[in-house]
Amino acid sequence: MNTPRRQFLGLAGGLLAGGLSQSRLFGQDPQWTKPVHRVANAAMSAQKATPAISGMSPAKADLVRGLEMARQSLSRSKTEVNDYTAILVKRERIGDTVGEHEYMSIKVRNHKEVGGRLVQPFSVYLMFLKPSSVKGREVIYVENQNNGNIVAHEGGFKGRFLPTVTIPPTGMLAMRGQRYPMTEIGVENMIVKLIERGEKALNFEDVRAEFRKGARLKDRACTVLELTQPTRRPDAEFHTAQVFMDDELNMPIRYIAYDWPASEGARGEVIEEYNYLNLKVNVGLTDADFDPYNKSYNFHS
Repeated sequence: MNTPRRQFLGLAGGLLAGGLSQSRLFGQDPQWTKPVHRVANAAMSAQKATPAISGMSPAKADLVRGLEMARQSLSRSKTEVNDYTAILVKRERIGDTVGEHEYMSIKVRNHKEVGGRLVQPFSVYLMFLKPSSVKGREVIYVENQNNGNIVAHEGGFKGRFLPTVTIPPTGMLAMRGQRYPMTEIGVENMIVKLIERGEKALNFEDVRAEFRKGARLKDRACTVLELTQPTRRPDAEFHTAQVFMDDELNMPIRYIAYDWPASEGARGEVIEEYNYLNLKVNVGLTDADFDPYNKSYNFHS
């Protein structure tokens, strides 16, 4: 068993876990291990009043507005969004290498509690669509099941010979080539991370933020918040970041962050990028959608 587990490389354990024209969608310029705890903390933050903006620079006032939008989005997700499906397109820099775009079909059920009792565990199913090196790979994670592990198998030719494996989401095998564990995937976790980073940026005097309305991501009308941190700091995670907020759903559907540019006026290298395309909420997902023995899946075919 150890040999095939070592051969089973590059699992999707680290998926998150996100220009204004479609030509820039995938980076073409001229495209969280305790997520429930973090979401709960951010939800408490969402109840706080918006800071006063009188006397603030217009840039910081826009950042405050953006934070309020994110808190409202998180509140809506926690109270109104039970589940969703989407095509997740992600790209991440690991070490010094920016990987190629990976496309996957994703199903998610959000963590839900009633009276402090868990009534719906955070659940994720992924099916990789491309590139060909990962096509057919499937991964499942369900909170409080499988001893906290993910269940995964390869697709294509490798999938014929390698077994389905159950591995820790933060282990070396699952995290190979990933920035985040699979337990931090999803729109709700992305909102939490956006709030965390926005609140940190408020402490920087030279931070700049700008709203742009009328943007589109594929066929979705969006409002974009672009945040720029000109000064490199140990606790600043990016130079520029863009968040595309779907105007109808009031949910972020694209996040892309860039490193500091090598020269004046240039665009820095991509650090991470997550796009939730064709997002459909409250589609009625059931336990069967997150069951490795589902006959529609290939975990045990």
